[in-house]
Amino acid sequence: MTIVAEKTQSTTVGVSGNSPVVGQFEVSVVIPCLNEARSIGICIDKAIAAFTVASIRGEVVIADNGSTDGSVDIAIEHGARLIHVAERGYGNALRAGIEGAKGEFIIMGDADDSYDFTELPKFVNKWRQGYEFVMGNRFAGGIKPGAMPWSHRLIGNPALTAILNRFFRAGVGDAYCGMRGFSKRLYKAIEPRTTGMEFALELAIKASQVGAKIGEVPITLWPDRRGRPPHLRTLRDGWRSLRFMLLLAPNWLFLGPGAFLFFAGVAVVLWLLPGPRPVGHIIFDIHTMFFGLVFALTGSQIIATGTFAKVYSFAERFAPEQRSLARWLSRVKLEHGLIAGTVLLLLGGGGLFWLCLEWARSDFGRFDQMRAIIFFGLWFFLGVQTIFSSFFISMLGISRGTYIGDYDIVN
Repeated sequence: MTIVAEKTQSTTVGVSGNSPVVGQFEVSVVIPCLNEARSIGICIDKAIAAFTVASIRGEVVIADNGSTDGSVDIAIEHGARLIHVAERGYGNALRAGIEGAKGEFIIMGDADDSYDFTELPKFVNKWRQGYEFVMGNRFAGGIKPGAMPWSHRLIGNPALTAILNRFFRAGVGDAYCGMRGFSKRLYKAIEPRTTGMEFALELAIKASQVGAKIGEVPITLWPDRRGRPPHLRTLRDGWRSLRFMLLLAPNWLFLGPGAFLFFAGVAVVLWLLPGPRPVGHIIFDIHTMFFGLVFALTGSQIIATGTFAKVYSFAERFAPEQRSLARWLSRVKLEHGLIAGTVLLLLGGGGLFWLCLEWARSDFGRFDQMRAIIFFGLWFFLGVQTIFSSFFISMLGISRGTYIGDYDIVN
């Protein structure tokens, strides 16, 4: 990420009112900006006024993403510190602004004056109470007429918030509120990776994953002053949000559906192994057993893919604080997987070999052992998959500087 800090006549407000205070900033307000000349000055003025009223030692940082409408000059005139961000994107701008901020507590918000920065003391007070991540809640504070499309207010945001809470137990009421606060220490701990609009979701997800104390404050959402269509696109960005949450939730995307298919398939195979099963007027026979085999094999493949995803995210530190996974990886070694896979392989392969001998004794004529072929073929496939999956999972650990199974969870 390329950032260029520009020296400005920034205003610092502290306990003595408008006079500069020497020392570390307590709060940094970070505002991403791209052609927001109509409102950027208003946002800066409100933030500085809030500093004064609440006796907060703070700064306003504008992360400019290439404005050409005079936003930069306005920001400097109103007392903000400017950081130029070469790479485009909401996440890129925020990351550069946060990394360049000097405060212990960061409050981010949009530059279109839809969020009232005079409310920022609410976030600071919550932080002072021990909350490291403080979300704004527009539904609790109020949404002014025309401030949010009905589809976002009634469908999109509630649905995404419900999924966020279900997948990651974040316990928030407004997942996509653009005004939120977090400590600089927490930001460094969660190591955000995204550069686009998913950045806001990533912060909330990872804050929950690392066990940060999360709080909420009610805020008011006002109609924006941008005077142009918003950057947000409902269907496109809604899908991007859902996709991102699914990618960070392999238990829901892979392991849950995979386990359901696998156990349902195995149950069908075992149920029909002795022979046909009548249920009412319907007789389930060999054809249903084939479907059971397909379900079981499909489920096992999805489970394997989900396991790869979990180990990869752990090895690359994309999903922090996976203590249960760390313990599992420290106890289950490559050799354990190879032994389990070999047992399954011998069971299935041995059974198939015996069936081939039986078929050969009948001069390869009529063969009526399809149930047994399905049964033993299932375990043969699972054995092969377990062996090669174990090798691949162990390889994923190399990027972490250790082989999977040799990881010390104390580190």
